[in-house]
Formats: sequence, C-alpha cells, structure tokens
Amino acid sequence: MARSLRIEYEGALYHVTARGNERKNIYFSKTDYKRFFHYISEAQKKFGIKIICYVLMSNHDHLVIVTPEANLSKAMHYINGSYTTYINVKRKRSGHLFQGRYKAIIIDRDNHLLELSRYVHLNPVRAKMVQKPEEYLYSSYKTYIKNTKSKMLYESQVLEMISDVNGYAKKEYQRFVEAEIDKEYDNPLSYVYGGIIIGCNGFIKETLSRKKDDFLQKEQIAHSRALRSENTVEEILDIVSRFYNTSKDELLKKKDTIVRKIAIYLIKENTGATNKEIGKVFGRIHPTTISKIYERFRKELKKSRTLRREISKIEKKFSHVEP
Repeated sequence: MARSLRIEYEGALYHVTARGNERKNIYFSKTDYKRFFHYISEAQKKFGIKIICYVLMSNHDHLVIVTPEANLSKAMHYINGSYTTYINVKRKRSGHLFQGRYKAIIIDRDNHLLELSRYVHLNPVRAKMVQKPEEYLYSSYKTYIKNTKSKMLYESQVLEMISDVNGYAKKEYQRFVEAEIDKEYDNPLSYVYGGIIIGCNGFIKETLSRKKDDFLQKEQIAHSRALRSENTVEEILDIVSRFYNTSKDELLKKKDTIVRKIAIYLIKENTGATNKEIGKVFGRIHPTTISKIYERFRKELKKSRTLRREISKIEKKFSHVEP
C-alpha cells in the first residue's frame, strides 16, 4: 500500500492522530501520560513545534500542532519513537506500539481551527468517559477555561479567535464547547480532501501548490482542473453583482443579505483570501464572523437544491469553467 502524502511547510497547522496497534491501549498508567508529555516538551525544544490543543485517550491521541519550521515528520518520529521505546522497555515487549504511521491532516486555521479544537476537547465526552470535558485529566481543555498556565500549550491562537480579552475569551470558549455536549455533532474531520487537507478550494489549491509544479496535473488528485484555476476577489465580486443585477458597492454594504453570503462563500471556496482579508473587503467584519457566515451558508447549501443550482450557475461564469 502506498504511503499517504505528506506536505510540510513553515507555519503549517496539523491535526495529528495516532492509534494503538490493533486498537489496543498505548497508555497504561498516569506515569505513561506524563512520559508522553515529556517527549512532547522535548520535541518543542528540538524542533520548535507548538501544541495548540490535545487529548490523550487510552488507545489513541489527538494533537493540533503548528510547525514554524517544515519538520512535522521529524518531530512526530521523535515523539512516537521515543515513547514506543519507553513502553517496550517498561513492559518488556517488542514490536510496534502504534498502528502504522501517524495521520496528519493540514487544517485551514481561518475556518476550521475553532471547530476542530471543540471536536478534540469533546472526545472524552463523546466516548462517555466523562460528562463534562473539564473532568478529563489528559486534555488541554482546563487550560482553555481556567486561570491556569501551561508551558507546553499555545491556546491563545484559538482564544484570540473569540476575543482579545483573555478572561472573556475563556468564558465564551467554554460556552462554545459545552453548547454541543448534548447535540448531534457534525464531525469537522468529515470534510477531508484527498485524506490530507481540510479547507476551502482556495486553501486546498494554495496548499497543494507547495508540492512540485506538476503535482496538480496528476490524475489521482480529484478536482485538479478546478484547483489549477485562478480567481481573484474582485473577479468574483464583479460576477456576483452582475448576476444579481446590483452594484458592487451595494453588495459590499448591505448586511445579512443572501447575495452577500453567496459572495463570501464563493470567495472562500475559490480564492486563497483569508477571513481577515475578506472581512476588510466587506467593511471591517471580524474574521470570526466571516468564518461563521461561511460555515452557516455551507449548511444552507446542503439543504437547498435551489441554492446549489444558483451557485452552479454563478460558477459557470468564472473564466476557468467551461459553459
């Protein structure tokens, strides 16, 4: 079986998971969890990685990692390799502890980091190990909601998406996470492109472009023609305003209109513009608000065949799509 594709670059954000071989436990005592944290701390010193959030379950773990340098493979080889050696020596065993290689998915932080952090922190609740996420010992959640500090954790990258005021951000984050405890949850990892990327078309295209120039020409990359396309924010605004027979100024100024939502959705799907950049275009809208508009519209799109047809008609007017 071919190995899954790895894309590494400076500043990349990953959701990393590793499972025990044959789904067996990888942690057997409190000391084991502490030792795994020790190897993470050492990897931070050696490779400069940043841990945004985490949860260590009994037979698998979830780590959300930023790599200031393009070195995820080196860092994970050190962490998992060192921990495997420790367990093998301690338990007088040999062989693999983990089930194959770790899985790493590149995340579009603008649109998916906040939701991903909630998914990670709710893992023990979904597994019915605890009733509230703060009750689980081996999770970063307590640091997110309490006035505690962790030398290992960079939670500010998530909390600043909610508010610049730390105490307020912590309270709002707790509300954000716990609002989903008793609800049917939409797994953010359900929308993985090619097994390696979660994000809109613009983000996927930008990420894949970091590989060799001919990478997008390969047949195994689905939607490669669309991803090779070039679109600008201005082009999309022009097309949307003409389609709905309105001026671009009206499109940018009128709040809470379906046309405005469509424009934001299409920009997110077809350009590499960040939420911050899009927010400036639409009159200094906060990046988090842009993310919410985009995510809500995606859900509306799933429910409405009429809306999907309308989006399809607009996209056919893009220069790279054949009529």
